Amino acid sequence: MKLKSKNIISLSEFKDKNYGKRGTKNREELESGYEDFKIGALLLQARLEKGITQEQLAEKVGMTKSYISKIENNIKEVRLSTLKDY
Repeated sequence: MKLKSKNIISLSEFKDKNYGKRGTKNREELESGYEDFKIGALLLQARLEKGITQEQLAEKVGMTKSYISKIENNIKEVRLSTLKDY
């Protein structure tokens, strides 16, 4: 038998309650921030799987090591158009 606690809510319910429904300013800012974080995390994972350093990646794509680091650490937003160029 499955018991459901009254205090447990889904992630969607949490976001609705704390950031508003989709389409509201706060919610869109939250969702946008998550997408930026996800891109950085995927970049880091791919780089590590290839066994290359930030410096090596930066050299291959014509960016600085600092820029790669900022993307991976969610300090700098990256545009998808920038990624598509490489």
